[in-house]
This record gives sequence, structure tokens and C-alpha cells, in this order.
Amino acid sequence: MRQIMLLICLAASLQVHAGASDTLDTLIEEHWAWYLNQFPESRTYRGDHSQNDRWTDQSAPAIAARLKERKRFLADLQEIDRGALDAEAQLNYDLFERMLKLRIQRQQHGLHLMSMNMRNGPHTVYTISAYTRFSTAEDYRMWLSRLTAMPDYLQQQQALLDEGIASGRVQPSVVIQRIPTQIGKMLDSDVTANPFYGPLLKMPETMDSAEAELFQAEARDIIKTRVNPAYKKFATYLEDTYLPASNSAPGIGSLEGGKAVYEYLARQFTTTDLTPAEIHEIGKQEVARILAEMEEVRKEVEFDGDLQAFNEFLRTDPQFYYETPEELYHAYLAISKRLDPELVQLFGKLPRMPYGVTPIPDQIAPNTTTAYYMPPANNGTRAGYYYVNLYRPDVRPKYEMEVLSVHEAVPGHHLQIALAQELEGLPPFRTESRVTAFTEGWGLYSERLGYQMGLYQDPYSRYGQLVYDMWRAVRLVVDTGIHYFGWSREQAIEYFKANAAKTEADIINEIDRYIGWPGQALAYKIGQLKILELRAEAETALDDNFDIRRFHDELLGAGAIPLDALERRMDAWLEAERATSTN
Repeated sequence: MRQIMLLICLAASLQVHAGASDTLDTLIEEHWAWYLNQFPESRTYRGDHSQNDRWTDQSAPAIAARLKERKRFLADLQEIDRGALDAEAQLNYDLFERMLKLRIQRQQHGLHLMSMNMRNGPHTVYTISAYTRFSTAEDYRMWLSRLTAMPDYLQQQQALLDEGIASGRVQPSVVIQRIPTQIGKMLDSDVTANPFYGPLLKMPETMDSAEAELFQAEARDIIKTRVNPAYKKFATYLEDTYLPASNSAPGIGSLEGGKAVYEYLARQFTTTDLTPAEIHEIGKQEVARILAEMEEVRKEVEFDGDLQAFNEFLRTDPQFYYETPEELYHAYLAISKRLDPELVQLFGKLPRMPYGVTPIPDQIAPNTTTAYYMPPANNGTRAGYYYVNLYRPDVRPKYEMEVLSVHEAVPGHHLQIALAQELEGLPPFRTESRVTAFTEGWGLYSERLGYQMGLYQDPYSRYGQLVYDMWRAVRLVVDTGIHYFGWSREQAIEYFKANAAKTEADIINEIDRYIGWPGQALAYKIGQLKILELRAEAETALDDNFDIRRFHDELLGAGAIPLDALERRMDAWLEAERATSTN
């Protein structure tokens, strides 16, 4: 009888467990369907072309409705008994709850009213064409519908900025003043050179030529009569209304309640409870450590002068730069081809999805960073792409190219993101997670892996790796300095120049990026330090039994997760590895 009762209790427990898990899965699926319907651009990025004719509704009623719905999802989630879930379901619960809370808090802080900067916003939405399929007549009809809707979309963006002015949530003028010029480059050119017309320059060979010409003619008309006038009006609004009302100080901390907002952003981007003051000190400690390593390289090459003079030599000597964009591009291609064969030494599992190397579009190249990565489509219809900046080769040092490539391509962003997308048994919000502290922390950690891949053979390339590590350490200091401690833009630029060998053009773009995107720059170094800490613990504990491939496979095996969840995962793995090695 006792055994029967135990079996009945066990069955009841399993039923409760299954019930809670099923309820959670259903809620997550419901939210995902809602999310994709709310943000049609997300469908485009994923390779789903069903809503390529729409932009996200950014009207005040739509934004208020989204906040209400997120609160409803959160309330429904918290009705589920977390204790009745298994470990994997509990992780799904925790990550889903965290995501909802952060998005609710972001809107409550008014950050959606000041999300535009020189790199992202309504003036750069044409870049979505790189993610859009253009192979059928319906694809082009949907693109033309999207273009037709541009005036309404820009009017909604203007209304958001007006609300930001009224509520004291405005970007600094140094960020906004670049945007009218960026828009002007689109308007000053011939209609066929407009980036929105790009997909129509080369039509599919399978399309009837007469039909193709009709699409091209209609696109030219829409751009001339709707898109360009709407952008001209938006640029005038920025110059005449928004810029005069924008923040004269560079830091978000200067706004009302701004320091509390920055504390929230620091928690969000680092996925830790570190305060801005603590992060600032970590940055200064890392700067000092890396400076000492840089000094060793300077001595090795027998440079006659101090580190500042050495940095200036690296910034200005022609031997470190290509003369043409074509030479620079082919050098990036050559480096990328060298990386792939080395991965098997460090990883047991590699992604199936390939990646390509392509130039950053000319329209945004002067105002963006040295490189960035575009993930593959989740449905496998588009590869990943490593975008490289070919604008002004004279400010793109050769000694930075290897370290940049391992960060943006492999084993950095492409390997990590493609592997996450290919994970089985996880909901899409997990496989598509972009927890910045994890993804960028992994990218920065990957730069160190270059040594194990046979890179950085000459001292200047090793110095390039240190320059990039320093770049992310400096970020901790200047980002907190600007947004929390009241630093001026000039103070931040001078600190950067004093401690890193990056060119002045790059430094200015970087500082303005931090000004326009507060907190995001904190994630890289904080994430890297946590991964390095976890690896050091595993190497010490396992000694000769440490397997770098097993460590990396486990680290990447749950997708991009917050650092506290990553630490718990790796602690459990380490205990299992210890048990295995002692048997």
C-alpha cells in the first residue's frame, strides 16, 4: 500500500510539473506570436517575408497598448508556479520574466523617446533592404508598399521626439546634429542613387522585363513624391525644432532623473548589480593593466619614445595603412579565409551557417564604426555577414584587422550567434537572444583566442589586440564618466586618446556613439571578464583534464544568457567534469 501511495504522489507531482511547463510554453509561444505581429521588421530580419510591406506602428496608442500587454504577459507568467518547473523550464521562466521587466522599465523610463542616434533611427531604416528578399513580383510590391508608408512612419517618429521634448527625454545635440547631413546625402543624389532604390537597380533575371521596368518606374515616383519630401520635412524638423531643444550636455545623467536611468541601463547591459562607480573603477584598473602590456611591446620593437609617441607613430605612419578601399577589402577577405580552419582546435561543435565579408554601405560608412556583424536569417535563407568599413583607408590600421575579424566573424559573433540559432528544443526568444553582456563579452573574449589560432605573429598585430582590449576598458571609464560623473565630450575624447592607439576619427565616432547609446558600451569588458574568470576557475580545478573544446561548447550551449545564469550553468558543468575526472 505504501508503494502504491508513493507512486500516486509521484504521478501527481509529475502531472503538476507537466502542467506548469505546458502553461509556460503556451505563454511564451503566445508572446512570441504577439511580438512578431507588433514588430514586422523583426520578421524581415528573421527571413520571414510575410509582413515586408509594413513598418512598426509607433503611434502613441500602439505604444501604450504594448506596455499594457507586456504587463499582462508578466502577470500571467507570475501566476505559474516556478517551483513546479524543471531546471531548463526555470531558466526559460527567469529569462522571459527578465526580458518583460526590462522592456517595461525601459518604456517607463521614457527611453523609447530618445532611441535615435547617428547610427540608428528612421534615417537608417533603408538598411533593412539587406535583410529583405527580392526575387518575386510580390517581394517588390511589398517593398513599394513599405516605401509608400514612409511619410506616416516619419510623422510617428516626429511625434515621439515631440513627446521626448515635452517630458525631458532628449538626445544630446552632438548626436543629433549629424543626422540632417546624413539625410541630405540621400536627398541630394539622383533618385536611382537613393538607398531605398538600391533593390531595384538589379532586377531578377526571371522577372519579365516590362514588369521590372514598371516596378522601377513606380519606385522612382514613390521616392521622388513621397519618400524624399517626407525625409526633407523630417530633417527640417530636426534642425528647427529638435536640435534647439536637445541636451547641451552629453550625458543622460544631466536629464531629470537621469542618474537613476543610467543605473538601470548599467544593470540592463551588464546583467549585473555593479554600480556605475564600481564599473568606472574596474575600467581604470583594466586600463592600467593593459598599459603595462603595451609598454612591453613598445620596448620589444625598440621604439625611441614614450607610449604616446608610439601611438602617434602607429596612427600616422603610412606603412600601417592601405592606400585604396579595394586593397583594404581584399586584405579582410584574406584574413577571414585563414580563420575557419583553426576553429576545430577550440570547438567541438561548429555552426552549419556560413558567413560572408562585405563593405559597409557608403551612406553610413563615415558615421559608423570600423566593422559590424549582421546575423543570418533564422530560417536559413540568408547567411551571416561581416561588414567592414572601407571609408578612408588611411584611418583603418593593418594591425587592427586580425583582432577585428576574430571579434566580428569567427570565433566571435558569427560562430556564437549562428550556433545559438541552431540550438534545438529552445523557444525562439532564447535562440534569438542578444544579451549584450554575453554576445559582446564573447566577442571580446574571442579576441584573446586569436593567439591560439596562430594570429598576432608580429608585435604590431599583438599591439593591435591590446589596442582593442584597451578600447573596451576605456569604454568603462568614459561611458560612466560621461553619463554618471558629468564628463564633457572633450574630456572623454582626451582620455581615450591618452590611453589608446586608435585614430582620432575612430575615437570621435566612438565617443559620440557612447553619448547616443548610454550604457551599451559597458557590456563588452564586463562580459569578457566574467568569461575569463569562469575559464580560469575551470583550468585551475581540472588542471590536465581541462578540455577547451568542451568548455566552449558548454559555454555556448544555452545561447546568449545573462552572466549570473551563465555562472550557474558553468559551475554545474565544472562539478560534472570534476566528478568524471575522478572516476
